[in-house]
Amino acid sequence: MKATQVIEYNKNNISVDLVDIDRPAIGERDVLVRVLAAGVNPLDNMISRGEVKMIVPYKLPLVAGNEFVGIVEKIGARVTKTKLNDRVFARLPLDRIGAFAEYVSVDENALALVPDYLSDIEAAAVPLTGLTIMQALDIMKAEAGKTIFISGGTGSVGAMAIPIAKAKGLRVITNGSAENKDRVLELGASQFIDYKTEDYTEILSNIDYVLDTLGGNETEKQMSILKKDGSLVSLRGMPNGAFAKRMNLPKWKQFLLGIAGRKFDKLADKYGITYDFIFVESNGRQLQEVADIFETLRIKPSIDTVYSFEDVNKALDKVANGRSRGKTVITIGTR
Repeated sequence: MKATQVIEYNKNNISVDLVDIDRPAIGERDVLVRVLAAGVNPLDNMISRGEVKMIVPYKLPLVAGNEFVGIVEKIGARVTKTKLNDRVFARLPLDRIGAFAEYVSVDENALALVPDYLSDIEAAAVPLTGLTIMQALDIMKAEAGKTIFISGGTGSVGAMAIPIAKAKGLRVITNGSAENKDRVLELGASQFIDYKTEDYTEILSNIDYVLDTLGGNETEKQMSILKKDGSLVSLRGMPNGAFAKRMNLPKWKQFLLGIAGRKFDKLADKYGITYDFIFVESNGRQLQEVADIFETLRIKPSIDTVYSFEDVNKALDKVANGRSRGKTVITIGTR
């Protein structure tokens, strides 16, 4: 089968190689899925640059890609929840990625059924981002009726995070460019802040939760709007000791990441809040909940650009260097 591989880590070159390899074998609880489309994420480039070696020490060469949609073609002897010809999607387990390929072998517990109304391209954009907000809300111990600020909510993360957070009973506030205000309010935000004309730190205070999608100097600014004992979960900050412990990393990695993330822990102490970093894990049960929310609300993921499988490196470059208004997706197979 055709697949794309990271041959060597390279901080300056994020390209992958298109190669021919054997189809993956399946275990008793695995399914073989024929991949139709795959989402492309900043994480894919981070892996190619070797930036996640501390979290997941991949062995090279490595088939790239973290999320996909496809058709089940073969099931293991002890598979109980998945049937042949099911259309499924998943964020692949951290130690078994490989979505940029014609076939993928995956534990059935990572899978969820795709809502019928979603196209293959739309479905490929859901797993990683959908699970991000679900797992962030879990880390926050978010309670219905409370308020969450989702920074930069006009992007592809916000397009899914806002309706999911609202469906979980939260009041949602976000910021972004004014031309996206109506779309964001339709997604379920209760309040929109135009980042060009308004400073959210002067408008907001006593917020219960923050989902930080921006990082950099914005992380501390977002801490400042939280109430005491509030919670911030960052997609763009620095892993810390609490993250390493939650991921059950070896003690020496917990120690090193504790040092690396000390700046953010100290800032959190300064504001009397909790800081967490998230690295999204595979979870079919949570993804099925996302799928059910999507089915009910008929949410359509924002798609920016679609590339052919042969143009996977253009897709990776787009994610690394292009300004996106939604998800980048590669098409791999056909139904």
